[in-house]
Amino acid sequence: MAHKILMVLTSHDKLGNTGEKTGFWVEEFAAPYYVFRDAGAEVFLTSPAGGQPPIDPKSELADFQTDATRRFDLDDHAQVQLAQTMKLSEVDASEFDAVFYPGGHGPLWDLVDNKDSVDLIEKMLLSGKPVSTVCHASAALLNVKNDNGSSVVEGKAVTGFSNTEEDAVQLSEVVPFLLEDALKARGGNYQKADDWYPFAVQDGLLITGQNPASSALVAEKLLEQLG
Repeated sequence: MAHKILMVLTSHDKLGNTGEKTGFWVEEFAAPYYVFRDAGAEVFLTSPAGGQPPIDPKSELADFQTDATRRFDLDDHAQVQLAQTMKLSEVDASEFDAVFYPGGHGPLWDLVDNKDSVDLIEKMLLSGKPVSTVCHASAALLNVKNDNGSSVVEGKAVTGFSNTEEDAVQLSEVVPFLLEDALKARGGNYQKADDWYPFAVQDGLLITGQNPASSALVAEKLLEQLG
């Protein structure tokens, strides 16, 4: 049986009060999407609002294109699938073997307090299924609780977009919170590599990646976990 992997994308497109657009980072979707597809997994897509999730326009600039993003640009099937994401409120966690959250700045706004997302992650972990996030999407873990009411990241090795990386993209004053600080505040054992280097860490069923360069690495660790 092919593994069924659910990818949860942001529906948020406003970059704070800058008047600029944000969304998900296209590479952080495309690279894992093809890692999963090429391994024979079935990939399903969802977002809070359903339909087409917003792509961060910066992630479509020439500097940030990779083999995976170029492949996506030519992949009609993937583009149609992306345009028709399921509504997160209609997703049944029991139908999937694992979940993956691509980053981009959008999740900092709409996936932190989203009840459907929190419920999904709690149900997956309770069922012994792996949950993976990359870059800013590690924010989706912040309000997830264990059975005993403690934070799911407490005492866990985790990573996500670092303070120094946020400084480098000059958005530390724009984001609603700094992800590294927030993970540490929840008791997470935050780890990181140098800025922009691929880095992913697994602790039990949680698999997290630091930045865009880490997205394929997280996807590969997720597949290993699924065996």
